[in-house]
Amino acid sequence: MKIEKINSYLARNQFIVEVITDNGISGVGQSACWAYPEAVKAIVEKFNNVLIGKNPFMIEEINQLLMRSGPFRGSVLSGAISCIDIALWDIKGKYFETPIWNLLGGKVRNKIRLHLLLGIIYGNSKSKNEGLYESAKKAVKDGFTALKIDPLPDNYYDLSLDQLVKETVETVAALREGAGAEVDIILEIHRKLTPMTSIHLADSIKEFNPMFYEDPIQIDSIISQSEIAKRISIPVANGERMHSIWEFRELLNHGGPQYVRPDVGLAGGITQTKKIASIAESYHSALVMHNFLGPVLTAASVHIDASIPNFITQEFSLGDESEKNNYLISSLKRDGGYILTPENPGLGIEIDQEKIKNVPYEPLDLGDQIPYRNDGSNAFSV
Repeated sequence: MKIEKINSYLARNQFIVEVITDNGISGVGQSACWAYPEAVKAIVEKFNNVLIGKNPFMIEEINQLLMRSGPFRGSVLSGAISCIDIALWDIKGKYFETPIWNLLGGKVRNKIRLHLLLGIIYGNSKSKNEGLYESAKKAVKDGFTALKIDPLPDNYYDLSLDQLVKETVETVAALREGAGAEVDIILEIHRKLTPMTSIHLADSIKEFNPMFYEDPIQIDSIISQSEIAKRISIPVANGERMHSIWEFRELLNHGGPQYVRPDVGLAGGITQTKKIASIAESYHSALVMHNFLGPVLTAASVHIDASIPNFITQEFSLGDESEKNNYLISSLKRDGGYILTPENPGLGIEIDQEKIKNVPYEPLDLGDQIPYRNDGSNAFSV
């Protein structure tokens, strides 16, 4: 069997790839490099000369070939490699008529615990925190056992430290009250704070026993992230923007964090993410896969989650089940706050060829991603 053709799709803010073999089996993959999907598409098209004619079962060889074909690294390249890798595992599973987790050593669990990216239901609520409280109660009623929010105020960068701490504590308190003691809460800081502010804020929210505190500072330095993890008094998670096993090894080798957060669509696909899980296991660190881009990456993550011992919880958005994703046909079955370990061959995702033709490309405006202080400066620069 040989790779015969590669189709690329820019759909909504996603880049999706379809690898087609000469015997008609095709595999689906997706990149998590959401800021630069056009660049990922260009690299995948550049890969055509390397990939056409290759045996799709030679997954490790192809992964290494694509990574080492030039002396360059980075998120766009790793995003392109990742989506190809996922598609190749999908092909292999379909050929052998078995789910991908069975090719990764078999399953160690029958269902995958989810943590819900929590939206806010305002309804008749008088405030954001009242809406958060109501949303948390509804999510728990729906069966979720872990909930995640960004607790920082919208204008966090222009607040005094006292205001920042007080408003954040009020938000976390509302989440904890709505969730109850039986549910884990996760606090995603999105790389917004300075090192010292992140330490001070962590001390202030410790009483609410968050499961972990995610990406408190900018990700420019692996050593800085590790040092912060050692100094913060609650568990820390990092890694959603890292690209390789070597970056994760260095992160853990320098002393932190307690949870690692690879994204299968950015960290080298299923092949490299399974290795990252093993590295984390050797440090007694748990894996909490990053994901918010849709059903393809959710499915790829779930197959890894099912096959590793150090899994804790899988990030999940109800957007997976939105009509906006109707061009992807998913066989995954959610039972409340869990996804049942899939039994369909391969990834368990198919592209609706007719619908994807009509899906508009809606790239993100990167300018909207940057907050500016009232003095005109970039709030992400510190």
